Order: sequence, then structure tokens, then C-alpha cells
Amino acid sequence: MAAQQKKLLYLVHRIPYPPNKGDKIRSFNILKYLSQHFQVYLGTFIDDAHDWRYLKDLETYCQDFYAAPLKPLQAKLRSLPALLGRGPMSIPYYNDAGLRAWIKAQKQQHDFDAVLVFSSAMAQYVMGHEWAHQHRVIDFVDVDSDKWLQYAATKSWPMNWVYRREANTLLTFDKRVADEFEASLFVSAKEAELFASMPGVDEVKVGHADNGVDIDYFNPDADYPNPYDGDEQVIVFTGAMDYWANSDAVSWFAREVLPEVCRQHPAAKFYIVGSNPSRQVQELASLAGVKVTGSVKEILPYLAHAQLVVAPMRIARGVQNKVLEAMAMAKAVVVTPQGFDGITAEANNEVMVAESTQAFATAVTELLNQPDKAAQLGQVARKHIEHAYSWDNSLQVLLPHLEGSK
Repeated sequence: MAAQQKKLLYLVHRIPYPPNKGDKIRSFNILKYLSQHFQVYLGTFIDDAHDWRYLKDLETYCQDFYAAPLKPLQAKLRSLPALLGRGPMSIPYYNDAGLRAWIKAQKQQHDFDAVLVFSSAMAQYVMGHEWAHQHRVIDFVDVDSDKWLQYAATKSWPMNWVYRREANTLLTFDKRVADEFEASLFVSAKEAELFASMPGVDEVKVGHADNGVDIDYFNPDADYPNPYDGDEQVIVFTGAMDYWANSDAVSWFAREVLPEVCRQHPAAKFYIVGSNPSRQVQELASLAGVKVTGSVKEILPYLAHAQLVVAPMRIARGVQNKVLEAMAMAKAVVVTPQGFDGITAEANNEVMVAESTQAFATAVTELLNQPDKAAQLGQVARKHIEHAYSWDNSLQVLLPHLEGSK
């Protein structure tokens, strides 16, 4: 008689489908992988009205699930009282009575073999004495407290105070979670090392599970329609354009770097490809050489027919999926050190890394001047992805942690 499949409670701060942005790509591939080994019970939030249509898709991977609506304005108002206390604002932001009741009912009904939490804000549902004997693992993904510090450095009062406070209170909370849980995982070895080095953290319990890329889907040899005009030298950036770090990245490139590139390459055109462009991003469309597409049906044609891809991140934590995906499409990529952090590729051999405005402009113009070099760089990048970033290989590390052995 076949052994009964183990049961897993999986809590994610945003519905892990469709895998169309950084955190959802990771959370979905974890769900897909673990559904092969567990009966998965998923608790999550939906913060985009368009995502309600995808609930049916979750049935492929889940034994049962609960999706709570997350309305950003109400969530922000719910977070404000935290400013008067000692906790991070992100905890009440993701506090929902309906989800809490569903989790309690599932715990009473099922004897879960393990609990996996994706992002620290969801840990609040499985903390305290009643969960003390439950095997719990958290995927922090990034050291988010450090990202809040980066935000604070770019803002003036009072927002710099608010962000710095969030960084400090979130780090305190994350340390408490790490102390309660059996294992704390991150998206890269560098993120894990940063967290493990912090006072009060048990480094033995800290590990990482690298991101991956669907190398069959990101196929550079497939035939894609060309979305560009034939005489353009296309430089492309892809990402969710309502995310502040992405907005900051493309603004810096469009305003500071691109003019120098265009002086040497008048046909250069910078395409910003991604959904929900903020007002800051939309305003860039008025600049010479800049095109803001908004949401597109498929990003692959935009990657496939670009001369090169840029990831000019100035604020970043973890691993930039946009870089991995461009590499998988055999594209030459120019990235800042912040955007390259955590990626195992060899700098300036598999990916071009440049930090200052002048260095970034020089790297871009050199690749536009030498298309053969760009093509060769892209081929080497693709081979690295095939070798180091398949999802199955990356996620194998999860099972020993969830099964209680290392």
C-alpha cells in the first residue's frame, strides 16, 4: 500500500500565480515543486483585482486554498497605528481575520507535517505557543530590513524616519521569527550570509535556495515577432513598473545614461517594458529615445529582438530575476553592482557590471559598437543559466529542511 502523501501549509503574501513578477515567480515555482512531494494547503492574499481569475489555476497544485482580498488603502490605514508601537508596519498590513480563521480551521482538521512561510509578514499566522511544536520553515527571500534602509537613504524627513524605523523594527521581528522557526532560507548565499552575520541570529539555522529560470520557456532559438522598428538599436528594461526600485532604475538610466549613449548612437532607443508604469515612469516617455510600453502580452519578443538588456538598479536586495531571464534569452546584459548582487555569473565575462553614469554608458556603447561581442556575451550567459539556474536543482534544498533533516 502506497504511503500517504505528507501535508504542507504554505503561506504566501501574494497569490503565486501567474508567475509574472519577481516574488510570484519564486513563490509559484516553489508551489509547483512542492506539490510533487506534498498535499499543499495554500493561504494567500490577492492585491490585484485581475488575479481573481486565476484561482482555478491553483487547483492544479493545491489540495485546498484560501485567498484573502488585500486593498492597499485599507491595509495602509491598518498599518498606521503601528507607528505608535514597537512593531513593523508590514505586520498589520497583512493581518486578515478571514485568513487567520481559515488557518486555524486547517490546523484543527489536518496534522501538517510542515509549514512553509514565504516572506516574514506571513509568519504572524503561525507564531506563538500553539505552533511551537509544528515544524516551521521560513523563506525570507531577501533581507528586507536592509532594503528599507536603502529607501531611507534616498528620502527626506519624515519618510526617511519612517523607512528607518521600519528597517529596525522589521529586523527585530525577523530575528524573532528566525529564533522560533527550524530554518530560515534566503534567495542567495549572499543574502543568507548577511542575515547570519547579524547579532542574535543562529547562523546554523540559516540557508538559501537559489532562484531559477524556466530554461524551456525562455528559449532564445524560438521564433518571436519583432515588436520594434527595424532601424532602432534597442536597449530594453523589463519589470513591474509600479515598483519604486524599478522606477528609480529606469529614471536614472533614461535621464543620466541614455543621453551619452545617444550622442554616439542616435538610433538607440530605450524601451521600458512592464505593467502599471508609475507617473514617474510615464513622464520618461517625453524624453528623446525613450519608449514606455506599459503592460504587454508577452515580454519574450521584447527580449529576443533587443540589442542588449540593462538592469541599472540602484536599490536592490536578493536576486534580480530580470537579469537571469535576459541571460537565459542569450542577451548581453549591463547591470549595476546592486543588480548583480547574489548572481553567480562571472562579472564582465558573462554579465557586464558597471556602477557610475560614465561607466554604464561606456559599457552600453561598447556593446552597441560591437554586436559580435554582445552576441558572444549572450551565448556565454545562456550556458551559465543552463548550468546553474534550473528550478529543480535550485529547489532541491527545500525538501531536507521541510522534512526536518539537513
